[in-house]
Amino acid sequence: MTPDQPRKSTSSGGGHLPDEIAQDLGMKISTGALVVGDRLPSERDLCTQYKVSRAVVREALSQLKSDGLVAARAGSGVYVTRRDATNAFRFQTFSVSDLGQLEEAMELLVTIEVAATRIAAKRRTPEDLKKIKRALIGMEYAIASDRLGDEEDYQFHQAIVEATHNQHFVSLCQHLESSARNIIRQARSNTKANHAELMEAVQEEHEAIYSALEAGNEAEAAQAAERHLVNAAKRLRIYLSLASELPPSNFGG
Repeated sequence: MTPDQPRKSTSSGGGHLPDEIAQDLGMKISTGALVVGDRLPSERDLCTQYKVSRAVVREALSQLKSDGLVAARAGSGVYVTRRDATNAFRFQTFSVSDLGQLEEAMELLVTIEVAATRIAAKRRTPEDLKKIKRALIGMEYAIASDRLGDEEDYQFHQAIVEATHNQHFVSLCQHLESSARNIIRQARSNTKANHAELMEAVQEEHEAIYSALEAGNEAEAAQAAERHLVNAAKRLRIYLSLASELPPSNFGG
């Protein structure tokens, strides 16, 4: 590739180009090299600067817009609207075979979901318990039908988070669901056929969480949630060890 040829966007190996460009521009915003009100270079200029295609630049700008750091003005360009880099949290794209980054994602999941489950045990209403139970039964049917039950799994954990009655928990966990949990779910689905017996263990852990929530036992609910997520991390390593025999896949947040 010559210096004048655009680099291709990739989600493996050397990184994901839109993420790299968004990070670089985000760093310039957070350090003050670009300040609120500044106009970003045009798409064409950014393509030249980073030696990438216009599609890559547009994806990077879309990330910055989603993070609230920039905004487009019709017929004028894209402008910096916020300097606070704490609003730019996102999971970067990484390979499902990268155990190091998966472990970091799991550490965050454990911390957030254990806290949410503890609070849910204190605040859950009868209606909350009905929603959680409904998802639990849905997973039982999924297992009996030899399905992954990923949608039911999502509904179970989402119902618990909603039972905190704390919108900040709900918003954060929705972001985690669309990134970290999705990565874990897809890794699991790659090798479901080889680990059907583990689905029973997963369901037993879910039932323990529900029992503690139903009893309103905050400590037991938190312990059950932590046990489930720690075991999920261990199972993920098993899935990944077998996934190496499958065609390589990459999943992003």
